[in-house]
Amino acid sequence: MWQLRRTPELQDPPVATPKLSLDKLTPAPLFEPEQRAASRQLDLKIEIHRQLLDQINLAALDKMSRETIANEISVIVAEILEQRSEMLNRAERLTLCEEVLDELLGLGPLEPLLKDETVNDILVNGPDSVFVERFGVLEKVTTRFQDGRHLLRIIQKIVSAVGRRIDESSPFVDARLQDGSRVNAIVPPLAIDGALLSIRKFSKKPISMERMVEIGSIVPQVAEVMRGIVLGRRNIIISGGTGSGKTTMLNALSSFIDERERIVTIEDSAELQLQQEHVARLETRPANIEGKGEVTQRELVKNALRMRPDRIILGECRAGEAFDMLQAMNTGHDGSMTTIHANTPRDALSRIEQMVGMSGIDISSRSIRGQIAAAINVVIQIGRLSDGKRKLLSLSEITGMEGDTITMQEIFRFKMTGRDDAGNVMGHFEATGIRPKFAGQLAEQGIHLDPELFRHAAGFDA
Repeated sequence: MWQLRRTPELQDPPVATPKLSLDKLTPAPLFEPEQRAASRQLDLKIEIHRQLLDQINLAALDKMSRETIANEISVIVAEILEQRSEMLNRAERLTLCEEVLDELLGLGPLEPLLKDETVNDILVNGPDSVFVERFGVLEKVTTRFQDGRHLLRIIQKIVSAVGRRIDESSPFVDARLQDGSRVNAIVPPLAIDGALLSIRKFSKKPISMERMVEIGSIVPQVAEVMRGIVLGRRNIIISGGTGSGKTTMLNALSSFIDERERIVTIEDSAELQLQQEHVARLETRPANIEGKGEVTQRELVKNALRMRPDRIILGECRAGEAFDMLQAMNTGHDGSMTTIHANTPRDALSRIEQMVGMSGIDISSRSIRGQIAAAINVVIQIGRLSDGKRKLLSLSEITGMEGDTITMQEIFRFKMTGRDDAGNVMGHFEATGIRPKFAGQLAEQGIHLDPELFRHAAGFDA
């Protein structure tokens, strides 16, 4: 039986710790009663946490369940409160114990926000300023850290868990939480007013295409065509701005991949949530403190070609790996996918051309465009509208080259028609009336799409 409390001989001599009085540090008129109570609760939590570290056996934490730890912690907290003559009711004690547990085992003040399923993004601008995004809208929350050191300690806990580091010599980092949520942190001296932390949360249950239809991001008719595109192993680029839902769309599309196929994923920070069994996940590695040991996406793409993949999924195409991704798409790895930051399908192709130029390979613009036209079959453009909702804006097919220009035809689009009284964007999805070339190619593989899906009409209900 593991004992959480340290034995007397291992405990440090008791040290008298003066109570923190916020009134002595800050003039009382500046605080509302609720703020004063929250500040007192935070000071009390931090003080109890410090005393707990002196009394518990940290080595035992990994061997015990959270429930067992909570039971023992509650006893120790009760003793500390009695020693400090702190009078709390039952609800306040339960809340305090939960917060102390979050501080001890989790990410402290961030834990309630991470557990809140309505929160999509958590943005920390120093210890006293925290914002969240709910349903596409930013709002400030009362969450705060004791001071800058408290915030830095939480950031260190996040990045060290995935083998990354952050300090003055390496003041910014991309990392991820255990659930796949994406984390970016930047600390002083680059962050002037205190450490900055951004967390892009991902649902524990990946959003399926059915769920995207349900929330209006796409319509069943377009979803049916996209299912055929994936089953027919067409190469796909998902284009969109920051926070538009590119990774969510990539996860949803990947659900259509046959279970019998071998998939290799390559990411800077692993966040894809593929449901297939045969998935080989690769992640880049930054340089160590000596500036050595870096492994880039480009190197991983090259290595992935030797791993006998049926499909390669590149989390995000950012630089020279674009050239190797095009080579993979052109050499038998049909059905590969990647995402790219761009505002329109045409811009996405221009960005890929620029990134191929970053690979350092001496190749003409016409040859690059020829490679793009031959490798990529479909460009899916998604966007975040002014009301915060994310929608598929366009589905386009690349048809080839005319002179030096890549030819493209739009198959579906979302047409905005206005805004309602609540400020929500109104509109509908519509087919352009063009029957894509891939429809015939899919038919040859036994994947039949109803011609009525592509007939121009007033629009599909969103």
